Amino acid sequence: MDLEARSLQPNVKAVLLAKLRECKSDLNNLKSEHKRLASANSNQAARDDLLESGMADAMSVSANQRGRLMMSTERLNESSDRIKESRRTMLETEELGVSILQDLHQQRQSLLHANDTVFLLLKVPYRLHLLTGKFEGKDERKRLMRKRRKKEQVKEIKMLF
Repeated sequence: MDLEARSLQPNVKAVLLAKLRECKSDLNNLKSEHKRLASANSNQAARDDLLESGMADAMSVSANQRGRLMMSTERLNESSDRIKESRRTMLETEELGVSILQDLHQQRQSLLHANDTVFLLLKVPYRLHLLTGKFEGKDERKRLMRKRRKKEQVKEIKMLF
């Protein structure tokens, strides 16, 4: 590898040679540590120390994971609470919208009834229809008067029973 790196272009060669030196030093460090550990295996105290430190590392990793899990659970619960609050707000808004639409419908019916009443009382030969914007003639007035009379007759019949 050393020979291949030296035969490359100067800008790439410097980077690769530096990495190669690092890898060689890491390899030497690992070899020396391996020799030290191999000799330590014969020594029971060193072995116990190694096991205890491994357990301590496992405990700290476990505590770390537990802490992250707790934070994630807390964030999840907060998100769930926000979603529930948003849903409640949405339902309240929907109820308010339905109520407003019902009020507007009642007001429309009142305006239409008032328009019909004024039309009938004044006995104008034509009137401007509120919805279409067109003028309605005498035939329409007659139809409305018949409709009104019919409603009054139904009321009278209901009162008799």
